[in-house]
Amino acid sequence: MLEKKENVLMKKANGEVEKAKEFSRVKNKRAAIQCLKRKRLYEQQVEQLGNFQLRIHDQMIMLEGAKATTETVDALRTGASAMKAMQKATNIDDVDKTMDEINEQTENMKQIQEALSAPFGTAADFDEDELEAELEELEGAELEEQLLQPVPIHVPHGNKPNRAPAQKQPTAEEDELAALQADMAL
Repeated sequence: MLEKKENVLMKKANGEVEKAKEFSRVKNKRAAIQCLKRKRLYEQQVEQLGNFQLRIHDQMIMLEGAKATTETVDALRTGASAMKAMQKATNIDDVDKTMDEINEQTENMKQIQEALSAPFGTAADFDEDELEAELEELEGAELEEQLLQPVPIHVPHGNKPNRAPAQKQPTAEEDELAALQADMAL
């Protein structure tokens, strides 16, 4: 409502300015001054309405803050009452009794889990030492197989000479390697 009234007063002030301009054109100075005085009165009323609006907004903010404060205090009271009720309902003996029951149930669950996880039947008959020895044999056989595999030699592709390369005499290291490979092949 205040905003509507403000708009009306601004229109009236603008109308007074127009009238003052008309009186000034026809050389009626006194009537033009009267129009400007009314314009100033309208502007003062617009300013007052602006102040009223600020006060109303200020009051609205204060009311919202008061409402939030009231709700906070009510929530704190409710929480305090709930805590008092809980303290009255439980005492230290009840808490100790509950903790003992929880510990007892936990111990029972551990025993049940151990019983269920123990091997039985043919799985219980396996000897761990025998299984480890068998695993070592498998690993040894696999390593032996890998050692017996021929090592691929990479010959680069490219220009090959037309003549046959000269036969090179094997070195002592090459002779030992050939002998080792022959022994391993047996």
